[in-house]
Amino acid sequence: MLQIHQFPCLSDNYGFLAHDPASGATAAIDTPDADEYLRQAEAKGWRITDIWNTHWHPDHAGGNAAIKAKTGAIVTGPAEVERIGQPPDRIVVEGDVVKLGAHEARILDVGGHTLGHIAYVLDDAKTAFVGDALFALGCGRLFEGTPQQMWASLQKLAALPDDTTLYCAHEYTQSNARFAITIDPMNRALQARIAEIDKLRAEGKPTVPMTLRVEKETNPFLRAPALKGAVMLPNAEDWEAFADIRKRKDNFKG
Repeated sequence: MLQIHQFPCLSDNYGFLAHDPASGATAAIDTPDADEYLRQAEAKGWRITDIWNTHWHPDHAGGNAAIKAKTGAIVTGPAEVERIGQPPDRIVVEGDVVKLGAHEARILDVGGHTLGHIAYVLDDAKTAFVGDALFALGCGRLFEGTPQQMWASLQKLAALPDDTTLYCAHEYTQSNARFAITIDPMNRALQARIAEIDKLRAEGKPTVPMTLRVEKETNPFLRAPALKGAVMLPNAEDWEAFADIRKRKDNFKG
């Protein structure tokens, strides 16, 4: 069975190591902090054999070179990763499959935060590594893509089985919750979730990973079609409602 080790790094990132005990293969999912990844792998007794990047930002691919130099790991990712150094050893696009021992991860194009952002979906483990495409109660800011593109990307993730476990890359959940309740104040599932989130953070515990089922019930970006009235766009296209909610979040000061 796939083993996943999660740990904090940098100011608000999470690092993930995915390990296949049968083969000994271990993938670093993004590389925000090379030294911390190497320390965590050593503590687990795992050798990093692979690096899977979701997008090019330095807090996701900045540790590639140092980890590769230390371990010889094979770097897999979208072509855009070359913007901060060498291109990946293997460039992948939607429809491709990468392996970690006997486990397979299929690639989804979830561009919007960056144009080439991808997610890794391990169907057998009911797990997806989504980078900055989707957060607990949030989604990535549109630095490069369009609202239409991002909405289409979120729909790909929403189409996964509801019991899929989602690993996102940042602990942004309390901030996202403060915004979500302003858009969706009567959502009882959201109210209950915020109470749970506040308890977890008060205890120093992470709010990541999350399940897709809960996100579909509480995440205002996934719920954009149901929130058209709340944002006074009753006749808008779904992506237009999403774009409005994303703009509101960009300007939110809470």
